Amino acid sequence: MTLDSLPGDLYHMQELLDDREKEIVGRVRAFLESKVAPIANDCWARAEFPFDLIPQFGELGVAGLAHDECPGEKPSSLLTGFLAMDMARVDPSMSTFFGVHTGLAMGSIGRCGSPEQRERWLPAMGRMEKIGAFALTEPEGGSDVALGLRTTARREGDTWVLNGAKRWIGNGTFADHTVVWARDESDDQVKGFVVTKDAPGFTATRIENKIALRTVQNADIVLTGCRVPETDRLAGANSFKDTAAILRRTRSGVAWQAVGVMLAAYEIARDYAVEREQFGRPIAKFQLVQDLLVNILGNVTSSLGMVVRLAQLQDEGLYRDEHSALAKAHCTTRMREAVGWARELMAGNGIVLDYGIGRFVADAEALYSYEGTREINTLIVGRAATGMGAFV
Repeated sequence: MTLDSLPGDLYHMQELLDDREKEIVGRVRAFLESKVAPIANDCWARAEFPFDLIPQFGELGVAGLAHDECPGEKPSSLLTGFLAMDMARVDPSMSTFFGVHTGLAMGSIGRCGSPEQRERWLPAMGRMEKIGAFALTEPEGGSDVALGLRTTARREGDTWVLNGAKRWIGNGTFADHTVVWARDESDDQVKGFVVTKDAPGFTATRIENKIALRTVQNADIVLTGCRVPETDRLAGANSFKDTAAILRRTRSGVAWQAVGVMLAAYEIARDYAVEREQFGRPIAKFQLVQDLLVNILGNVTSSLGMVVRLAQLQDEGLYRDEHSALAKAHCTTRMREAVGWARELMAGNGIVLDYGIGRFVADAEALYSYEGTREINTLIVGRAATGMGAFV
């Protein structure tokens, strides 16, 4: 199958997809460009989520691809990576919504849930009839979450009582199922619980005044004596190592998202340079403008090559923490440079939504920080390189 090439895919990496995978990517790409792109700026400006698109997302049949309880042939990591990339290329907010639902929420249930729990929750989530969220980060804790998690869980018979607070929880205001991570008071281990949005003692409040990923509905969550049945405790989540295994996989997805943002920056800047005239000619004919475009394209190409190889390592079962950490740190740093160069090329027109790049400049800041900061991911790679930890 032929898949229309992307201007920034200079080395034709998408040709590594097989025909079935190209059909899926092409179908999703057409949906994004026809349904999401026309409303992305407006939703971002109003900080409103397009809930009417969720059923249409579900009809694409891609949310449940990676989970055995959902119908269909399982995807390669290359396919799921390209899907994350394509979504971010059109709208990083929608890519984040999708990644939280499929990678973090469904991923937690798929990896840590019992067979009964997976069968109970994943099929409806795969059809996007039910939406998931993932509650790990806390108001007073971020990078130190492995040791500093303050939300507690106390068992009382066949019920668990959760107390604490979570912050920056994507999809948190409307998710049907939120995976909440809490420290068991009896053994001091981190465990996972699936909490429904109508559970007594569970309150989610939208975070206002964001300057990035404004379409994403991030929430402050408060748990006050929130009672969760033992049947809703993730059976295979018994320590933070189980949480970390999920983050290792989703951290790779953020690297793919960063490539998508860079692809968008390149396309927007290139089209602008060809059309915009100064001194009687298109600015694309000026050497310094071409230099900016080539710098962006170089960042796209090196980062895309890295995540493609990472996907291959994932499918071969060879990838480790440092592989995901290096990709996330490197690609998001290159992304930050790329959107800055695109904004520079467009001068004043780069700071308004009308010309496209402003939203990506702002959204890049969120991708740069979430799923592990550059500094923390650098220390993960440094520990692997030297054999010595330098976290504290």
